[in-house]
Amino acid sequence: MTRMERNGISEKQENLVFNKDSDEEEESTTPLFTVQNSSYNFLDYVRNREYGIREYRSATQNYGTRHIITHNLFKEWSIPLKTMNKVFCSQWLNSKQIVFGTKCNKLMVYNVKSHELDQIPSIKGHAADQQSGIFSLKINPSRTLLATGAYNSNEIAVYRLPTLDPIALAEGAHKKSIFDIEWLDDEFFVSGSRDSKLALWRVQDKYQEKYDSDGDLIQSITQFLNPVVIKTCKIAKHDRTITFNKNLKQMVTMSRNGYVHVWDVERFRQKVSINLPSCQDNICMAKNNDCNLYAVGCPSYTILLDPKTLHTVTKIPAGYSGCGIRSLSFQDNVITIGLGVGVIMFYDIRAEKYLESSINSSKSVVLNASRGYVCPDEDLMEDQEFQQAKYTSAIYTHCYDYSGTRLFSAGGPLSNNLCGNYAGLWQ
Repeated sequence: MTRMERNGISEKQENLVFNKDSDEEEESTTPLFTVQNSSYNFLDYVRNREYGIREYRSATQNYGTRHIITHNLFKEWSIPLKTMNKVFCSQWLNSKQIVFGTKCNKLMVYNVKSHELDQIPSIKGHAADQQSGIFSLKINPSRTLLATGAYNSNEIAVYRLPTLDPIALAEGAHKKSIFDIEWLDDEFFVSGSRDSKLALWRVQDKYQEKYDSDGDLIQSITQFLNPVVIKTCKIAKHDRTITFNKNLKQMVTMSRNGYVHVWDVERFRQKVSINLPSCQDNICMAKNNDCNLYAVGCPSYTILLDPKTLHTVTKIPAGYSGCGIRSLSFQDNVITIGLGVGVIMFYDIRAEKYLESSINSSKSVVLNASRGYVCPDEDLMEDQEFQQAKYTSAIYTHCYDYSGTRLFSAGGPLSNNLCGNYAGLWQ
């Protein structure tokens, strides 16, 4: 009342005017808003399913991934790997287990529930020892076989899933380390090596086992595979990555000297080679689920290519000069980019920009990996600049689980002269 008197406002009724609806005015037949009966809450979806209501509900596969990233919900759980040296490749076996390969030639399985690390025995062939690391591991489309580096880095070991029993060893095709493996179907796969050769292999899950008198398994008999065909990739220098496009029935390989090579899968013949502009020291390559876009990692940016023409669609600057793109993967319309400075970034293809934080819209979402392990002997080095650089762990590999709500990232020191490792689970 004091405030009203101060403002010269009287509380008398005559100052209040009430307007009644006129009978002459027509009532509007257009509602001001409509009430939607559909819910966008996942809890309602689950409850309706429990009640037996048969209403189809769906969500895009990357919805959970995008929500977690943009709301800064990813938290890193460091995975100690003791004295292992650099993780180069990884895959989720199931919702609980992750398999990865290291530069020290170890094939490991990590259980995210029990936090246990188990080493899978390597398969040794007839050739002389040549160990430089496991650079690739791939699971076939039916998820029944795993192909990865063997005891010798120029040979391939094939394991049966989910038991990881060794069933085959592919040997005799490469003289140098194998950099990548790609399955064409459930039986055929291709390997690419530092010797610039591609080999086509066929594995059949048929082998005999040895049992003792009590019926206990003594040893499984491993098949020794010979290559179906071997081809030299022309103009290539070190075949780094292999990608199979099932829609176009072609295989695309990338060499470290900046060339992309297209192969006819049915004839296993090289068709064309294209030099990427201003792109040297390529490390990684990925394709999206629809096979209508390729991503190539370069020292300072990521190139998106049209699969039909291999023309550059766009260049995505890394934002960190000289670090190098070390790992790439697609989650629907989002590219996950692992850098050589221990940073993971996310690029939205449709918006043509990096994903921005919903908490702070002016900043892009960046995951900074922990230091990991570095060989303590290197701490005594006098070069301060070099000593500071060695604390950065490059993200050599990363992979999402099936739900897209957990991200495994791993790697190690970027310098070849340094020993160490890094592994983390973001969830």
